[in-house]
Amino acid sequence: MARKSTKLAKPSAQSGGHASAATGEVPVSNRTARAMERRAAIVEAAMEEFIARGFAATRLDDIAKRAGVAKGTIYLHFKDKESMFEELVRIVIVPVVARLTALPPPTGSVRDLIEAFASNFLKEVIGTRRGDLVRLIVAEGPRFPAVADFYYREVVSRGIAAMRALIELGIARGEIRQKELARYPQILVAPAMIAVIWQSLFARHAPLDAQEMLRVHLDLIFGERRTT
Repeated sequence: MARKSTKLAKPSAQSGGHASAATGEVPVSNRTARAMERRAAIVEAAMEEFIARGFAATRLDDIAKRAGVAKGTIYLHFKDKESMFEELVRIVIVPVVARLTALPPPTGSVRDLIEAFASNFLKEVIGTRRGDLVRLIVAEGPRFPAVADFYYREVVSRGIAAMRALIELGIARGEIRQKELARYPQILVAPAMIAVIWQSLFARHAPLDAQEMLRVHLDLIFGERRTT
């Protein structure tokens, strides 16, 4: 599977620092705009270095070189490597989780909502730099508990809360018979995590159809779909 790029959004400023009358944008000074661009370049470089070398082996010198800035410039924006990684998670992963967990009103079946959630997760993460970051956290999180704790607060806890809410709705509607599932919403998203890890380790030996695995998984929970 070809890897999809995950480009970070770069800030822009109106020339001369004037607000646009049409858009009502707040004026940004050239100096502030340059600082924002340097910060974005540092975060982009950090992502590439973390993915290439791992969290432990990544050096600020390498990030500065890739970003095209002096090492001292990094300290104008980040106090250490951990805070830089946290910023990367906020920019690259947290918005995706926010979009996925902002589910529409449950007018359809709970299974349909869960399928939409999981399918979008697979699209947004599998084969992208986001997936690489998730695998990095799985691999190195035990050695850096502060990083793992941050990721849990900002990403995992939100996803789990959304899944638990959907499970409870499914139980209330009679779509899910196993009530104990609400205690373990991790089961619901297990195929997505398996797909993330499998993609980097074993896909070259045994390609995984993540969407089909998801369908079988949901059949086990909700029962097989009836065909007409």
